[in-house]
Amino acid sequence: MKIEVLYFKGCPNHQPTVEQVRQALSAERVTHVVEEIEVRDASMAQALGFLGSPSVRVDGLDIEKDARDAQEVGFGCRTYIDADRRSGIPSVELIRKALVEASDSHPNGQGEPA
Repeated sequence: MKIEVLYFKGCPNHQPTVEQVRQALSAERVTHVVEEIEVRDASMAQALGFLGSPSVRVDGLDIEKDARDAQEVGFGCRTYIDADRRSGIPSVELIRKALVEASDSHPNGQGEPA
């Protein structure tokens, strides 16, 4: 399972999001490295399909299902919908759902191909 947090330097929500991801991993009893990817400029944002800082992906898929088909990329702040409100930090529950989805898509249930 590949877990990425994409961010731009100076984003105040970057580290809190990494902590949320670690909490979700712990809650799901998953031990994987969280790869932090600094998006340095607009061209890199375009190349990565960056939806804003911070963005969390599990196995290349955004944790927010509704954002997966987004065509607009940007070099700005990201918000997540959490219980009918917007937040700059994804909830542990949203991250956990993405981890479970990714784990369920692999034959051995551990996020790695069998």
